[in-house]
Amino acid sequence: MEIRNLKHTEFDTLFRGFERAFSDYEIHFEKEEVRSMLKRRGYDPQLSFAAFDKGEIVAFTLTGTGMHGGVSTAYDIGTGTAAEYRGQGIAGKIFTYAIPFLKDAGIRQYLLEVLQGNQKAIAVYRRMNFEVTREFDCYRQAIDHIRYANAADTACVIKAVDIDLICQAQAFCDFSPSWQNSMDSIRRGLSDLTCLGAFIDGKMVGYCVFDANTGDLSQIAVHDGCRRQGIASRLLHEAISRMNTDVVKILNIASDNTTLPAFLQSRDIGLASRQYEMMLPL
Repeated sequence: MEIRNLKHTEFDTLFRGFERAFSDYEIHFEKEEVRSMLKRRGYDPQLSFAAFDKGEIVAFTLTGTGMHGGVSTAYDIGTGTAAEYRGQGIAGKIFTYAIPFLKDAGIRQYLLEVLQGNQKAIAVYRRMNFEVTREFDCYRQAIDHIRYANAADTACVIKAVDIDLICQAQAFCDFSPSWQNSMDSIRRGLSDLTCLGAFIDGKMVGYCVFDANTGDLSQIAVHDGCRRQGIASRLLHEAISRMNTDVVKILNIASDNTTLPAFLQSRDIGLASRQYEMMLPL
């Protein structure tokens, strides 16, 4: 078995390893969904590492790189091990192998997210000196189960907008988005995303950003002076009408935020899972 970076690894080989690691999970990943996820999360093949056996990936840590809180950061896009190779500590060996390369590349902190129910992984991360920095809630619902309330009666105009307007409206958000929903992530994946703005009297008062092919709603926000007027409902309705999927997903809402969860629950979009954001200074 050999551990090396993924700089010269073709996507098909990487995807086979990804499928193999998650074959016994409830969630199935499509190839284009994984390709999109890697792009949006800043995949850096030179700083991503895998264990190979007979030329095939049997365990891996896929790394995104960028800035987080003004600090050069490595982000764990995904870590997995094929079922028959688990229990051998391979993921830990990959991580230990990777750290010197991350430091040499100027990375100063390592960021990841882990399901709160995955106590085994959390215990491993804590032993490695990761600390919880935030808690996130994730929401999911079948589109035909979402409730719409008076959305069509709201006096606003919904239209496509460019990324510059979304950047200017970041103050509409009540919390700082997670890595995968950040503006950097949106810029990286812009070709796969749709940006909509809600306008009243020519002024943008709300917006949303979503992936029509995966159902991911990256950001949805309304100016705090224009809330409870059905604007978010109009945006959600319009976004869903453009989606090519049966499910909508809203990931990583800060758990101490009350506004967005209340809106989602009012539309029968329920809580699906909870995550910890964890950080390790390097």
